[in-house]
Amino acid sequence: MRCDITLWDLDGTAQSVDSLRENLRAGAADEWAGVPGLRAKFWVADREGNRWGAVMVWEHDRPADLPLPPNRAAELIGRPPVHHLSFDVEAVAEGVHQLPVLHGLGAALTD
Repeated sequence: MRCDITLWDLDGTAQSVDSLRENLRAGAADEWAGVPGLRAKFWVADREGNRWGAVMVWEHDRPADLPLPPNRAAELIGRPPVHHLSFDVEAVAEGVHQLPVLHGLGAALTD
């Protein structure tokens, strides 16, 4: 498994956590639901630090030629992420929870 982490610093951009959250509410998250090999994508926000990003967990290395949905955050922010990190996943633990699925959850979609 692989994990990609992408983060933007929103200072000096026309975007905010709230504007990017609205983009998710408008359906940007749904575009990622059918990506082959993507186990999960988590959009993350740090309101105090004025940062936005995503964590993607892949079954295997993402093939370089795999077509992905448009990166709406990059389009809206107008520049590439400040950090783009990729890691091998060494272990996974899934805790006991009451959620049948993760898709459609999160503050942007449930507020």
